[in-house]
Amino acid sequence: MTINVKASLDRAIIFLLAAVFIAQQLTHWGPLSFLLGSLVFAAIILLMPQLKGLTLWLTAFFMAGGVLLLLLQKADARYWFEAAGINVTLVTLFVFAPMFGIPVRLPDYVAALKRFYETGVRSRTALFTGTQVLTQILGAFINVGSIPVVYHLTFVKPQPGIMSRLLANAMNRGFGGAIFWSPYFAAMTLVTSALSVYWSSVLPYLLGLSLISVLVSLAVDFRGIRMKEDPPDDEAVHPSDEIPSASRDHARFPIGLGIYLIAAIAIILLLERLVNLPMVLITCMAAVFFPLIWCLAKGAMTTYRQGLANHVKVTLPALQKEITLFLAAGFFSGSIGATGFGAYVPEVLEKIPLPISLSFSIFTIALITLTSLIGLHPIVPVTILATGIDPLAVHISPVYFAILLLGSWGISNPISPASAVNNLLAGMVKKPVFELAGPNYKYAAAMALVLLLYVAAVFS
Repeated sequence: MTINVKASLDRAIIFLLAAVFIAQQLTHWGPLSFLLGSLVFAAIILLMPQLKGLTLWLTAFFMAGGVLLLLLQKADARYWFEAAGINVTLVTLFVFAPMFGIPVRLPDYVAALKRFYETGVRSRTALFTGTQVLTQILGAFINVGSIPVVYHLTFVKPQPGIMSRLLANAMNRGFGGAIFWSPYFAAMTLVTSALSVYWSSVLPYLLGLSLISVLVSLAVDFRGIRMKEDPPDDEAVHPSDEIPSASRDHARFPIGLGIYLIAAIAIILLLERLVNLPMVLITCMAAVFFPLIWCLAKGAMTTYRQGLANHVKVTLPALQKEITLFLAAGFFSGSIGATGFGAYVPEVLEKIPLPISLSFSIFTIALITLTSLIGLHPIVPVTILATGIDPLAVHISPVYFAILLLGSWGISNPISPASAVNNLLAGMVKKPVFELAGPNYKYAAAMALVLLLYVAAVFS
């Protein structure tokens, strides 16, 4: 089998998974569950040979562990197929959601953002905060693709050593903040689907948490931001380098881009209330049609076609590692569900001399962040908890649980040596990934405490 044929086959099975899942959600036809589960097993077998290192070992462990648990539980065939299909929602999202980022890369918007950064962001505090906020906004729509975009904006002029590290922290934490609330991330799809909650019902709380995360980040690195550091002679800013004040007055955040981002959020909120469909299908519908309509209106179909081709030929193949891992993790979590794991957790926590809601919140945050710290992807503990624990059994609401899971996932991302963002940034700033993640430990610890207090205060 040639490389091109293998690549086409890989893409075909991913698209077929998404198509069968959509058909199942629309028709609720029973036999499609068996077809979907069969496709999941076929996809894992087909894609596993491409995996390497920790991802390969984890995927193999999840599959072997899932098979062993289901055999020990003597689960029937239907349960095997249903367990296999738990995370197909995420594959469907991977197929469609990145299309939302196509208009963000329109040359006019990118050029306007560059001018805005060059002339509108002057102080170190504004640069640090602006970088985190911009990464959060763009990351919500173009995922990891936001990192190189913001990096090239931020480093349009060379940054001295300390500020370079701080800006890497800001991008890392900004991406984690996007995980809190973005409807286009696997985290949101997994949690809202598993807990049967509306995205709009958790959005206000998560936006509040994302704002707090910026303030916590600023507080953690405030001393470094205020520290004076003389740049090397070849990086010093000379008077001739300053942007004339007249040009500075015209540097504003691109209005068209702002309207697009706001409209992309509004359309999901509107469709979620008007259309009786699962969140993932609404997101996919919007991702297919809204960017197309926007690019048609802008007369930018060339950019749209290029973005679509890049998604199919570059972005989607690059996600195959995550897709395989997520499918295997879903199967493993389904097999754990067959053991009655969800009933054991409340029984154990009731023995702790604390309110069960508090002890469960501490347990959840610690489990997700500490396992991420050693390189385990948050998809694993979040899937197990979201699909295996009844929130009412631990005296919390589904919305409370959703915020707890999404908040923990977002906090864990900057400290994980296995996260895509940490590895991407490590390559850009030419630092070891552990050195890049290290400065975020204090931030993650502070945010873990803030999250605990936040959910307690909001739902008291």
